[in-house]
Amino acid sequence: MALSARLEIRQGQGLVITPQLQQAIKLLQMSNIELDAFVETELERNPLLARDERDNESDDGPHDEAPAPAEHAADAEARADLDAAHDQASPGERATGDAPEVADVGGAVDWSRAGSGGSFDHDGEGFESALTRDKTLIEHLQEQLSASGLSPVETVIAGVLIDAVDEAGYLRAEVDDVAARLGCDADLVERVLSVIQGFDPVGVAARDVRECLMIQLKDQNRYDPAIGALLDNLPLLARRDMAALKKICGVDDEDLRDMVAEIRGLTPRPGAAFPGGEAASAVAPDVFVREGPGGLWNVELNSDTLPRLLLDQRYHARVSGQSKTDQERTFVSDCLAQANWLMKSLDQRARTILKVSSEIVRQQDAFLAYGVQHLRPLNLKTVADAIGMHESTVSRVTSGKYISTPRGLFEMKFFFTSAIASSEGGQAHSAESVRDKIRKLIETELTEADVHSDDRIVEILKADGVDIARRTVAKYREAMRIPSSVDRRRMLKEPA
Repeated sequence: MALSARLEIRQGQGLVITPQLQQAIKLLQMSNIELDAFVETELERNPLLARDERDNESDDGPHDEAPAPAEHAADAEARADLDAAHDQASPGERATGDAPEVADVGGAVDWSRAGSGGSFDHDGEGFESALTRDKTLIEHLQEQLSASGLSPVETVIAGVLIDAVDEAGYLRAEVDDVAARLGCDADLVERVLSVIQGFDPVGVAARDVRECLMIQLKDQNRYDPAIGALLDNLPLLARRDMAALKKICGVDDEDLRDMVAEIRGLTPRPGAAFPGGEAASAVAPDVFVREGPGGLWNVELNSDTLPRLLLDQRYHARVSGQSKTDQERTFVSDCLAQANWLMKSLDQRARTILKVSSEIVRQQDAFLAYGVQHLRPLNLKTVADAIGMHESTVSRVTSGKYISTPRGLFEMKFFFTSAIASSEGGQAHSAESVRDKIRKLIETELTEADVHSDDRIVEILKADGVDIARRTVAKYREAMRIPSSVDRRRMLKEPA
């Protein structure tokens, strides 16, 4: 058969992601800090955009003149007509982010303020500094927390405790206060605190100098009753009352000198090696959740994190009329298209964040009402199906976004917890509730004969309606830092 070249025309369907749609996706997954930097860049390079500096007022009320940006001082005369152009523009074009979006969970949500569409290409300049700067102590602890294997409930408790660590590395919160705020047992908070105190740097999250030094000595396997008695009497050491210390610790002069030398070699400020925490304090919530009448939860976008932009149509009409070359006309046209894409994309982003966060609050209202032990199993697909969006969209929305609730500030990702199937075909169990069952079973082991193997725990849980594999029990047990059944028998066999 002879080979020959020929032309063919074929018709087919395919998905093409335009540059505008790509930019809309990028905007959706940006945090509020990244978004503010991005918008600031666009304000600098697009003369048709201006930041709306006016107060939140009704459309019928008086409007003050929007100040002219310094970089466009030459356009001051045109900027004086901004208000007239604002009044003539359509709601979607004239401003974005000029009032917070609000939704009552359990009722209808008004999406009338939002537009649709994407934005335009951007090379992401300006974010390198956030990646290259030194980590703060809080960021260093949060990084270790993400790899600690704690349950969702324990993770949120750990997050609250880490936020209460000062720059010196000391915990500035009471365990009972944290427990009351999160609606959980103080014993659980103590257990989570002990995990954080095992993080680097050694001695972090201690409540006082004595505990900080004790943690460091235990890490070096140098803690014993004698040096413990010395730590209990640090004021005597500060006064150099060696005679009293020898008597209290029950040691001679040489042992006391060695113990004092060990203590002087420790670090009383474990967080001193890290830079200050100004960067961590910049995190602001994207959404506020407040309790409303009738048991409903009001979900409201944080207007302070929403860019407030104006499109100067009067200035566009003036410069487009004065454009003489094709290059000038193309530049003005591109600026107008880019400004419209950006403003519509910002509206779409705000609408999507509110929609997703409202559904999250619907799903996790028991946590808001009763505490951290009432977190429900939740995944991206459940939320996506409920609001008619794709899972990838929900994933982008929840990445780097924060919700402020009466129980504290949480990343949206926190509310997504895994589920364990029910052996009886009923409602699934949350992973945290299963971990709690395993922990309580092991806590009942008082003698060597009471120790449960992982296989036995599986049998007990299945009898209780939890369908779980042995390897999952072992994974949860190790994540909670509980020894194996062999080690637990050995520990119970040893004399106290």
